Amino acid sequence: MTGGRGGIGAAIVAALGESTVLDLPEFDVGDPEAWRSLDGEFDAAFLNAGVVTACQDVSVLEDEQWRRILRANLDGVVYGTRELASRLMPGGGSIVATASLAGLTATPFDPAYTATKHAVVGWVRAAAPALAERGIRLNALCPGFVDTPLVQAELRGRLDVPLMEASFVAEAALRVLEDVETGRAWVVQPNRVEPFRFPGVPGPR
Repeated sequence: MTGGRGGIGAAIVAALGESTVLDLPEFDVGDPEAWRSLDGEFDAAFLNAGVVTACQDVSVLEDEQWRRILRANLDGVVYGTRELASRLMPGGGSIVATASLAGLTATPFDPAYTATKHAVVGWVRAAAPALAERGIRLNALCPGFVDTPLVQAELRGRLDVPLMEASFVAEAALRVLEDVETGRAWVVQPNRVEPFRFPGVPGPR
């Protein structure tokens, strides 16, 4: 588990009862050497660490903001998946990567966040087939707005949708962990948990 100290991650840990929690700043998910330092064998993993920039105007997006969100939201999923596949899941298992509804649709509140979550969904869909040959399932969790510190006070007042409890999203994450399919993006909305149906890409005329 990464990102297990707050919000959705803490709720997943509570639902599991026990877990290996790797979290910033003790564990830098964006550092490949940190991942290489891990040992042990796992059959389940939640790659959940994530941050926002709260920057709607891309003209003022700072270099450090972009580097930070890229490391936390995407690099952590890529490095985590790689090390689990190559060393840490020798007997196979299930990986759940936390994306967002922002990975399935445009979210103008934070374009950088939207970009990284789209990348997580793309990573999951593209990496899943080869991982399946190793007995590893990889799926994405795509929750809507959740009542966590990540949803800042200024954004809460602009939302016209109900906020989900983190415990509800954690229950959904455990359901996705047990999904027998792989490469899917699970939408989590109030009272609704289901895999997203991607439209087919138009072919040549």
